[in-house]
Amino acid sequence: MTPANDSAPRRIHVSAAVIVDAEGRLLLVRKTGTTAFMQPGGKPEPGETPGETLSRELAEEIGVRVDPRDLQPLGAYTAAAANEPGFVVVADVFAADIGPQHPRPAAEIAELRWVTRADAADLEIAPLARQYFLPG
Repeated sequence: MTPANDSAPRRIHVSAAVIVDAEGRLLLVRKTGTTAFMQPGGKPEPGETPGETLSRELAEEIGVRVDPRDLQPLGAYTAAAANEPGFVVVADVFAADIGPQHPRPAAEIAELRWVTRADAADLEIAPLARQYFLPG
C-alpha cells in the first residue's frame, strides 16, 4: 500500500530576487540548458540564511553585490518548478536594489532580460515569476 503523501509534489527550497529597473521591468535569467526565464537566485548551501543564499547567488549568477542586510523580505511563495516536473519551488523572495551595478550572465546563466508583462507574452517564464512578480 502506498502512503497518501507519495503523490504530493516534492519541494525545492530557494531564495529568489525581485530586481526592478528604473523603467519598472523585472530582471529574469535563463540557465544554460533550460528554456524558462526565472528570477535570479538559487538553493542554499549548508548553514546559510535565505538572505545569505541570495546574496551569494546574485554575485555568482549575475555579478552584482548586495549585502544580505540590504535585501527586503517579501515573503515565502510557492509555485510549480519551471525546469523540474513534479516539483514545486518554495521561494524566500527578497527585493534587491542593485543601484548602478550592471548585471551580466555568469556561472550557469546563459541569458538575462529585463521584462515587462507585455514582453512576457512571448517568453517562457517560470510560474513563480509569472504568477507573482511580473510588473503590471
